[in-house]
Amino acid sequence: MRRFNLAVLTAVTLSTGLPVLSAVPAQAHGGQRPLGIDNCTATACHFDVPPGAYDVQVLLGGETASSTSVTGETRRALLPETAAPAGERVARSFTVNVRTPEGEPTGPDGTPGLDLQLGGGAPALADIKVTPARHARQIFLVGDSTVCDQPGDPYSGWGQQLPGYLRKGVSVANYADSGESTATYLGNPRLWATVQPQIRPGDLVLIQLAHNDKTTDEATYRANLETLVAGVREKGGRPVLVTPVVRRWFNADGTLNNNTALLVNGLGVDHPAVVRSVAAAHDVPLIDLTAKTKALVESLGVEASKALYLYNEKRDNTHTSVHGATVYAGLVRDELTAQHLVPEGLVRVG
Repeated sequence: MRRFNLAVLTAVTLSTGLPVLSAVPAQAHGGQRPLGIDNCTATACHFDVPPGAYDVQVLLGGETASSTSVTGETRRALLPETAAPAGERVARSFTVNVRTPEGEPTGPDGTPGLDLQLGGGAPALADIKVTPARHARQIFLVGDSTVCDQPGDPYSGWGQQLPGYLRKGVSVANYADSGESTATYLGNPRLWATVQPQIRPGDLVLIQLAHNDKTTDEATYRANLETLVAGVREKGGRPVLVTPVVRRWFNADGTLNNNTALLVNGLGVDHPAVVRSVAAAHDVPLIDLTAKTKALVESLGVEASKALYLYNEKRDNTHTSVHGATVYAGLVRDELTAQHLVPEGLVRVG
């Protein structure tokens, strides 16, 4: 990959009217490796930093037309594909959460530090700067496999795609984990007992648990949700209840009005209805993702809706593809904005 020295980068930056990004970046915490372009190859960057939230500024573009996206850690979307005309530079920024384990909380630790991957049709990175995020807003995600940072293709959770819709200043800490119910999430020390101490006053905590509460009775399910809500508020955080994404399970008439699709378990517990009830009873903001995904899947119909899930790859009507997770994350983004849970200036549109 072409390296830009300070003189060249400054000349290019001034000619395009963009702020200068230092070619001699700040030092890592307690280390000697610079947090800049020298940590990158043509397709990836690695920064030796401890867990925390980091602001990343990138300068995209090259001598020819380029189109660059950025993902990080365990396949998290961080920056949507961004075009830069030949000879021009485009500045973008985002905030990323670095933690161990870097993906699912009960999964492998992953690689220490911050790893970024460059993608897109014709990726080109001119410069990069990584600094600790001093005042980032935090969004914690509590959920299951439909939300989590899935480790491999073709799977993706909507929480894995949500950071791509947010700008610098918002850090998404995705603590969703495959296979978890409300009971197992509360009971596993690597899950709720790890999340709750990190919650700071004003942090958002989005809670979507239902898919694996297949044998949970209604009273227990309700009590578990109430425990999570109370635990968030105890730390000064702001709980947000999220009803589960639908399963792609059509009736003969093209609707999803059946227990499998709408997450009614074998005991007759209507999970979305209980979530709505708890939200209303405890004055908790609600993102009704069940209603929104139901409307979308039904509008697409039997064939077109397959692309949202892994039906074509795995005959899976529960877990989403990267495309589906991205679309569903967009629905969550829309609600975060509409309910003024995140300021509009910190949300990417489109």
